[in-house]
Amino acid sequence: MGYWEILLLFLIIAFVYSSVGFGGGSSYLAVLAMYSLPYQEIRLTALICNVIVVVGGVYIYIKNKQVDWKKILPITLVSVPMAYLGATLKISQETFFLILGITLIIAAILLWVRTEVKSEDNSADASKQSILRNSFLGGGIGFLSGLVGIGGGIFLSPLLNLLKWDTPRKIAATSSVFILVNSISGIFGQLSKLSVDMDYFRILSLCLAVLIGGQIGSRMSLKWNPLIIKRMTAVLVLVAGINILIKYW
Repeated sequence: MGYWEILLLFLIIAFVYSSVGFGGGSSYLAVLAMYSLPYQEIRLTALICNVIVVVGGVYIYIKNKQVDWKKILPITLVSVPMAYLGATLKISQETFFLILGITLIIAAILLWVRTEVKSEDNSADASKQSILRNSFLGGGIGFLSGLVGIGGGIFLSPLLNLLKWDTPRKIAATSSVFILVNSISGIFGQLSKLSVDMDYFRILSLCLAVLIGGQIGSRMSLKWNPLIIKRMTAVLVLVAGINILIKYW
């Protein structure tokens, strides 16, 4: 396996984040990047781990009728093919890490800034949504998601909150669905050009660690503060982003 400590980090991240309803995809990506693993393996691993962690949350949101399909479809119908396109795009390792470093720094800023609206009553703003704007927003984030290897929720959620797109709960549900479908699309894009140099045993081991940590965390009622978790993630992601830029700029 090698780098056995990555297994422990992934298990802890999945445990903590799943206990408060988060996926932790950006943290997986940051950890893998800091260990300088092959960039194709980094993208594929992060996407698979995203799916493993968020699929349970999506099921719960759907079961509790928090998913507004009429509003989600304009975003996801464009984001899914764009995520696939981004995943299939051939870029050099240096270009990938440069884009990843910038992306992680932007993500850290978005994570640190508290964008959640306090009121659950955004019906007036929600009724004025532009399908074209939602499609453009979803497509842009979807392409970046596939290119870098994230689900895109780290960008979508704060932007939707700033736009007063809907209530916080429905935005969280939308982001989970967005992460799931874009991660699956990105995986298919990655599978179209697999590298023989990938360590598949390492990928499976990390996925198993995420599965175990996520299942344990989702079944425990821990009193984590979501804002503290987000800001801890912001620090980790920021440090990883800066280190990557210093190394590959």
